[in-house]
Amino acid sequence: MNPASNNKISEDLVNSFNEEMTFELATRLEEENYATPFDGLQDWHLLRALAINRPELTTKYIHLLDQEPFDEN
Repeated sequence: MNPASNNKISEDLVNSFNEEMTFELATRLEEENYATPFDGLQDWHLLRALAINRPELTTKYIHLLDQEPFDEN
């Protein structure tokens, strides 16, 4: 079950994460096996919130965030 399935990423949710939960989140993102694209997007936003607020949990999974600079022109 996706812990962020209520579509709200709260401080409590971010603080509740541990290494195992982060691994499960990253695994879901890597497998891209979602019922809808919005489910995947919600997990992506959750991983991004973790990277900002709990970077020690996401160092192995930062590649999933696609934070490379790009030129919009």
